Amino acid sequence: MGFWSLFPTDRLLAEGSLWSADYTNFGGELRRLDPFIDMYHVDVSDAHFVPGLLFFPALVAGLRPLTERPFHAHLMTEDPLPLIDEFADAGADMITVHCENGHRVPAAFQRIRDRGIAAGLGLGLDSPLESAAPWLEQVDLVLLMGTPMGVKGCDLSPDSFDRIRRLKAILADRGASGRVKIESDGGIRAHTVPGLRAAGADIVVMGSLAFRSADLDETFGWIRSLG
Repeated sequence: MGFWSLFPTDRLLAEGSLWSADYTNFGGELRRLDPFIDMYHVDVSDAHFVPGLLFFPALVAGLRPLTERPFHAHLMTEDPLPLIDEFADAGADMITVHCENGHRVPAAFQRIRDRGIAAGLGLGLDSPLESAAPWLEQVDLVLLMGTPMGVKGCDLSPDSFDRIRRLKAILADRGASGRVKIESDGGIRAHTVPGLRAAGADIVVMGSLAFRSADLDETFGWIRSLG
């Protein structure tokens, strides 16, 4: 199971998106979330591949001593290759690149493997699930966007549930169930998580649902109750 041996295998995993953290108090946010969260999600965007600029390797390097939880760098950039070494050096435990990077994907995956860290493949809303098939032997995770990339606060696409179910079937057909996890990113709300889990999501990227929670015991007790 490799990377996934770090986690319980029988429940939904919670990944906290630093995009929703209090930027004036990252350290405090990690200390508050650490007893509950499974991983931290670091969105990285270059204002070309998607709108806006987010986050940078120095942030991961600064936060790395504060937690033993894994950091997952989600690269939404035109050319992910130059950033892989920087985020690996900073302490990222997993790096996801997007199938929309096209011809750059093979070199990116090779570099991630060379660094000995976990690899993820991201698919945007309009990317066919079949585009993941060539990479299933090389990845630990397939990240399905449920909202437009690089845009915050959007509602979950109604197609998300069916896409997760179909991807789950593809993984089963390829003998990759369990070895390759399905992550849902975007539109993670109290009313969407149960359906995403029922469809087959193994991991949800929690933004405000985690970082704006007034009662973390209650919020994460509910997440764990979903199985």
